[in-house]
Amino acid sequence: MFNTRETSLKVAEFLLQIKAIKLQPQKPFTWASGWNSPIYCDNRITLSYPPVRTYIRQRLAEVIHEEFASANLIAGVATAGIPQGVLVAQELGLPFAYVRSAPKDHGMNNMIEGEMKEGQKVVVVEDLISTGNSSLKAVEALRAAGCEVIGMVSIFTYGFDVANQNFKNANCKLISLSNYDDLIDQALESSFINANDVELLKSWRADPAKWNK
Repeated sequence: MFNTRETSLKVAEFLLQIKAIKLQPQKPFTWASGWNSPIYCDNRITLSYPPVRTYIRQRLAEVIHEEFASANLIAGVATAGIPQGVLVAQELGLPFAYVRSAPKDHGMNNMIEGEMKEGQKVVVVEDLISTGNSSLKAVEALRAAGCEVIGMVSIFTYGFDVANQNFKNANCKLISLSNYDDLIDQALESSFINANDVELLKSWRADPAKWNK
């Protein structure tokens, strides 16, 4: 049986150890959106560490097997969701396709690459959920192509209120292996941060657009 809390803390521990997630509450990063942020996440780094890559692949496959057992197609979201999706599809023995961020500008002008059939039940694989907008564009594309998207899985989510609302509005169930709250707990436990950093980190998630302006 999939253990949500245990898995979440373990994934957070891995991401911190390999520096896929960096926490700098006293020296924030600047995101492309212009937000100041005490956290930077690049889950593509997990692909360079076989034990971490294996653990994530197995846990994502386990979630899909237990929560979305009727799935008969795995779809990755370009670009970082593609390798994770391929690994999971291989683990489950299912077909794989991926969704571009925009239609190809030549050839067949495809938005979705790979073979799919109308009516297939799809689970979408992402590496990271922030607002959810780009991930849900992939869901819309798959639905427009005649697929039934039964859910999405990801490695990590910030847990923003706007993302939760976006997924609710899109009627798309999201399950993430780890999340921001458990990351903070694990970072404190493992001494990646100290107790004085916790409130600063929590205040960012409450209002990221205005944090530390």
